Amino acid sequence: MQDLINTFMERRSDLVQALGQHLEISIVALIIAMAIAMPLAYWGVNHERVSGWLLQITGVLQTIPSLALLGLLIPLVGIGTVPAIIALVVYALLPIFQNTYLGLTGIDPSLLEAADAFGMKRWRKLIKVQLPLAAPTIIGGIRTAMVLIIGTATLAALIGAGGLGSFILLGIDRNNTSLIVIGAVTSALLAVGLNLIVGWLAKHRWQWTAALAALLLGVGAGTGIARIATQTETITIAGKLGAEPDILINMYKELIEQDNPRVHVQLKPNFGKTTFLYSALKKGSVDVYPEFTGTVLETLVKVPKAQADQHRSAQQTYALAKQLIAKQSDMTYLPPMKYENTYALAVTKKWAKANDVKTISDLTGHSGSLHAGFSLEFTDRPDGYPGLKAKYGLKLPYQTLEPALRYTAIRDGRVNIVDAYSTDSELVQYHLQTLTDNHHLFPSYRGAPLMRSKFAQQHPGVVKSLNKLAGKISAADMQQMNYDVNVKKQSAAHVARHYLETHGLLKKGGK
Repeated sequence: MQDLINTFMERRSDLVQALGQHLEISIVALIIAMAIAMPLAYWGVNHERVSGWLLQITGVLQTIPSLALLGLLIPLVGIGTVPAIIALVVYALLPIFQNTYLGLTGIDPSLLEAADAFGMKRWRKLIKVQLPLAAPTIIGGIRTAMVLIIGTATLAALIGAGGLGSFILLGIDRNNTSLIVIGAVTSALLAVGLNLIVGWLAKHRWQWTAALAALLLGVGAGTGIARIATQTETITIAGKLGAEPDILINMYKELIEQDNPRVHVQLKPNFGKTTFLYSALKKGSVDVYPEFTGTVLETLVKVPKAQADQHRSAQQTYALAKQLIAKQSDMTYLPPMKYENTYALAVTKKWAKANDVKTISDLTGHSGSLHAGFSLEFTDRPDGYPGLKAKYGLKLPYQTLEPALRYTAIRDGRVNIVDAYSTDSELVQYHLQTLTDNHHLFPSYRGAPLMRSKFAQQHPGVVKSLNKLAGKISAADMQQMNYDVNVKKQSAAHVARHYLETHGLLKKGGK
């Protein structure tokens, strides 16, 4: 409990910001969904055949997995709040449309006939008779949609839209239960609070209209003020989920803003998927992000068959990655840092010693007693589990886990082998041993800034600043920095700045 209180006090400003983002996304999505679904339901009352189709369509839309929907939207509209709001609107349409339709069709026909007898026009009958009578059912649909939106909005953090999901994702990644609890409880309280507010507004219709107008004006004014206040060019730098990408993008920010006073760097940390981030880069929603040479070759480009199975040095891997991504996607890939962060298989030191296992090949005699915990990406990459089967003949029972959770799983004995990155702080924290890749399955993985070639040409000063990290940061340095963030609970921004100042890359005490 004390740890929870301390975390809350340390992160309260971040929590307020995340709550504001979550509230803004949720309310805007709810208002848009109402503006679409309610008129459609009213129109459908007089077109029964069409209303049946509309009901089926909204039902099908709600069955689309949220991650799949976000993945489809990123190439079209980029990252951030826009795809998040679109996805939330899609999920909110069904309950609002369904309840509005049921409420309107459930009105006693004699009451509608009476309204017609009094000579009421169509819109007056709607406002004075139909909506008041259908209001309890309609409000029920709005409440259901609102709770659904607030819960689903936590996924917005995966695409750089912020919100309370950033606390939950960060807590999972850093194995910090307090962050998870704070994010989840705040989200639940937000849902309860808004539910009560909607119930109150339903009984005070003019206040409801005024409140909605105020919210729309507030959102619009906030956006306008933010744009007016931005006097410098804004560059967006994003990073994948994890301490290491978070550290790197903070280094990028510090170096760029020190050397380019008229540039403001906006960070978008904790993206969940490589494909999400790369799609955002191609779309132009992100300007720079750190990517690994091995990932470029294995995931982002098509390697010619003649070069596919060759074993390459670290420099050869980078050279080929740079060449292919420039040719195939018009991207500029800057020189990488020194350290390697390649894939590895890890077991506990105790298990490795007891079974005399030092290399991946040594596992073949123990495959019957192994149960693996792999990240989802590792199970699908050619240099992941499929490669283990092809090169080593290993067929292991496994379960897919979030990257941070696979370490807690091996700590608790639920699995006895996991995929890992060679600079992960958890290797030290949980006394794990990485096995030698004696058949050279895993390619070289060195991190470097990736950007569109057009952006690089237009921002030579940014390129110059980022190139200061080329050949810098040893594996020991990065593992220690990861340890400082994951175990010592230091902020990634503090750790990044400390390294840059210590190594003379950043002026102390200011930019």
